[in-house]
Amino acid sequence: MDRLTNPYRPGAGTPPPALIGRDELIDDFGVALRRALAGRPGKSYMAIGLRGVGKTVLLNRFVDIASDEGVKVAFIEAPQTGNFTQQLAVRLRRTLLEMSRGPVRAVVNKALGVLRSFTLQLPDGTNIQLGVEALAGQADSGILSEDLTDVLVAVGEAAAELGTGLLFAIDEVQYLSGDEFGAVITAIHRTTQLDLPVVLVGAGLPQLPGIAGEAKSYAERLFEFPRIDSLTAEQAADAVRLPAEELGVTFDDDALEEIVQASKGYPYFLQEWGYHVWNASPDSPITRDDVLSVAGEVIATLDENFFLVRVDRLTPKEKDYLRAMAELGPGPHRSGDIATELGVKVESVGPRRSGLIAKGMIYSPAHGDTAFTVPLFDEFLRRTLA
Repeated sequence: MDRLTNPYRPGAGTPPPALIGRDELIDDFGVALRRALAGRPGKSYMAIGLRGVGKTVLLNRFVDIASDEGVKVAFIEAPQTGNFTQQLAVRLRRTLLEMSRGPVRAVVNKALGVLRSFTLQLPDGTNIQLGVEALAGQADSGILSEDLTDVLVAVGEAAAELGTGLLFAIDEVQYLSGDEFGAVITAIHRTTQLDLPVVLVGAGLPQLPGIAGEAKSYAERLFEFPRIDSLTAEQAADAVRLPAEELGVTFDDDALEEIVQASKGYPYFLQEWGYHVWNASPDSPITRDDVLSVAGEVIATLDENFFLVRVDRLTPKEKDYLRAMAELGPGPHRSGDIATELGVKVESVGPRRSGLIAKGMIYSPAHGDTAFTVPLFDEFLRRTLA
């Protein structure tokens, strides 16, 4: 098959040729956004799920919907190591400068002044040029939750005055510190109370609801936490079949069944399988033999590009912990069972477990349980860390 016309797009956050199985959530977000623009903001959205299920793709779809509605967007990928608040200031600067084009609005200048005050509290914030003086008494307390609230309220008021809104989108939310996440929650709580057209959407790993609850006890009343999971067998087959059919290429039923079974319906894996099968198949229809012929190549690509990059940044003891989990199966696993597999006391591996959670490798779906954040990770570990 012609590699130039290959419709499949494996990648980090790369939009698939057909976004399957997320229609209801997309529709719900559209309603929530339009209600906020009408002065009736409700719960914000925090999509959660394992790696490779399409959370970032969904977040980008929300951004597209907001942009189509004329809403201003501040998109941030939370840094695992770095300064989230400085990134936020830079994104909001861009948003406010967009609002300031055209007739000068006092409310926009006020928001710029509040943001200027906020930047002066940040490391190297003086280098962020805004062209206005800081507004004394606003966003200058040095208390992040108070200052961020001042900033988002001012931006929300400016957006309302201009007949638009603000979509505040954060990817990899689990990497925010407790203070940062708490400040974001506090700020969104206030903009909602004031009926300002500000909507927060985020995406992160499954531990996110617990982190939010620890940051602010009322977080569960501010957010929806829709779980993004693997696709059903029918949805997974459609995700592979429909892009090919648009180009006049068909799959035999048993070929689709083989791909769905091998990928377990995870969107990223489906794209990887589709991409390699397309390139290797001589013509249409694509057969099960075509699929089987690239199995080794697909697994090798996933190992190198999806799995291995996550293992390379771990310590030897952390790898031992994950290896013990893998020997027990896909999980979740009890902490005591993992310790037994390692031949140590459960108390001794607590710091290791905490470190792996902080790195986004595992999470706790229930008290005392531990699970991988990466689908099929146990199979990879048994292949490579034996």
